[in-house]
Amino acid sequence: MHIPILQDILILLGFSVIIVFLLQRLKIPSIIGFLFTGIIIGPSVLSLVTADEQIEIISEIGIIMLLFVIGMELSIKQLASIKKTVFIGGGLQVLLSILIAASFYYLLGFAWEQAVFVGFLFSLSSTAIVLSVLQDRNEINTNYGKNTLAILIFQDIIVVPMMLFTPIIAGQSDNITQSILLLLLKTAVVIIITIISAKYVVPKLLYAVAKTRSKELFLLTTITICFAVAFLTSETGLSLALGAFLAGLIISESEFSHQATNIILPFKELFTSFFFISIGMLLDINFFLENFLIIILVVLALLLIKSSLIALCIRLLGYQMRTAILTGFALFQVGEFAFILSKVGIENNLLSTTTNQYFLAISIVSMMISPFVILYASRFTDSVLGNKLVRALQKNPQQHEKELETDDKGLKNHLVIIGYGINGSNLAKAAYHSNIPFVVIEYNAETVKREKKNNIPIIYGDASHSHILEKVNVVHARTVVVAISDDKATKAVIGGIRSLSKSVQLIVRTRYIKQTNQLITLGADEVIPEEFETSVEIFSRVMHNFLIPEEDIHHFVEYIRADNYELLQNKKELPRTYKPKPAHPEFNITCVRVTRDSGKLIQKPLSQLNLRENYGVNILAIKRKEIMIDYIGPKEKILQHDLVFINGNPENIEHFNKALI
Repeated sequence: MHIPILQDILILLGFSVIIVFLLQRLKIPSIIGFLFTGIIIGPSVLSLVTADEQIEIISEIGIIMLLFVIGMELSIKQLASIKKTVFIGGGLQVLLSILIAASFYYLLGFAWEQAVFVGFLFSLSSTAIVLSVLQDRNEINTNYGKNTLAILIFQDIIVVPMMLFTPIIAGQSDNITQSILLLLLKTAVVIIITIISAKYVVPKLLYAVAKTRSKELFLLTTITICFAVAFLTSETGLSLALGAFLAGLIISESEFSHQATNIILPFKELFTSFFFISIGMLLDINFFLENFLIIILVVLALLLIKSSLIALCIRLLGYQMRTAILTGFALFQVGEFAFILSKVGIENNLLSTTTNQYFLAISIVSMMISPFVILYASRFTDSVLGNKLVRALQKNPQQHEKELETDDKGLKNHLVIIGYGINGSNLAKAAYHSNIPFVVIEYNAETVKREKKNNIPIIYGDASHSHILEKVNVVHARTVVVAISDDKATKAVIGGIRSLSKSVQLIVRTRYIKQTNQLITLGADEVIPEEFETSVEIFSRVMHNFLIPEEDIHHFVEYIRADNYELLQNKKELPRTYKPKPAHPEFNITCVRVTRDSGKLIQKPLSQLNLRENYGVNILAIKRKEIMIDYIGPKEKILQHDLVFINGNPENIEHFNKALI
């Protein structure tokens, strides 16, 4: 049976694999590869795809997934910490961008409704491309990186109200006031339901599901929540995008948000790739070539004007000139949410076919050149700020060189503990009492819930996935300890850690010595096998009891641990240099606690007791109230609560001990 969509999906995936692979060699984001793929296989070039409607449906799922993940990754606390830049900076940027873009479009002779809608489109930037580039360049925690993120957050939020207001400004309602009030009422109801769900319903549901430890059930529950809320908002007359965003926000308030995001991410990446490919397919390459000069001029104008507006907004918030300019360059492009919004505009007759082609061409070109603009922005900014006139205009020109310094207050130089069983919890206690910053990853929902109440820094998630490891900033950790009992999971965790960091110290606990070599090959720095460490600890204590010198014991233990405990695995004779013998097998030293307050041995000078003759022991030292008396004279006395250190044979020691207790 021939199914056309399978052939189209194969073409989409096949071409995207080749193109994205080639662009990755040039360190160009994969999203640009998806756009190229869409252009090449689209109707204006090779025209290889026929199931346009089915591909569009798949891309719509990509939109839902994209907004769902954004909602999950947004934290109300995070928004509160950068609320000034998010709401003031972001709001000012969107408002000014709409005003200027709408004014230009209105002066070209178009209606004000169309002009305002075009302003909506050009006010948005690409979250996917910008964050991808900043993460690759390790600049997400710089001053300009955080400002960029804050404005992107506001844009991601404001796109939903834009979608809701588009039909209203298009005149689809006879009574605008009534429509706005009805819209606000619907939004308020949905927000109330969201708050109740986030606080009372979803956390309990996810907790019950997480207790089963079934990844399949957790995945199904997460996706069901996403589509259920999206369907609910759609049925009330709001948008699917709003529902997906709210669904993500609901889950973000639970301790299971990291694991939910981790599970959804692969699906989001797959479906959003279809979205960007479908955008590329919409571009009419003939139209682009015929209007190439106009499109390039508009892109340059966009680069100049939008960058300047954003720089002005950041400067007004009190940031240095360098931060402002770099933020402007990072956000000049038109983003993926503008494509989503453009479909709403077309449905409401606010965007003509010609205007839409101009918009598509300008947007795609701006997105394609964004990585290169961000790459060279720093060099350009340095040259501009080096100008004497510009330096004179700056409030504090000497500080611009410090703008790229990170001010990340997150975890750094810390300990990551994976698994909160006996070993993990004991390690956490030791770290806490030693003032070592640490964070725990645990896959047992009950443990996470209990320890969060005890203020333990613990998150729920599967540590074998990079998203969870990124949440605990494993790249900047000093040491990672894997203390889980699942051998298969341990290997997956090691692989995940080493894919992110080659330098972090990785200590792994395992049950059996036979797994040591394999775990070290996978990337572990040290492997602690329980079966032999117990033996080593027992024997080291035995050696202490036989008065083997500390240095000999230390060397012996190190020798045992060398070569992955090979000595204990094989019938290999230990070299004589590591085969210490006790100095004298009958030389016993014992500590006896005095419990009596009176008796024939208590409170009398030692010279009167004749201990050597009567009991066959010698007193070596006495510890009294934390003071060690190591010189024992004839006038010294034994008192209640003393710790008396004696030597002699076992029988004599036992006889003396009975006289003191």
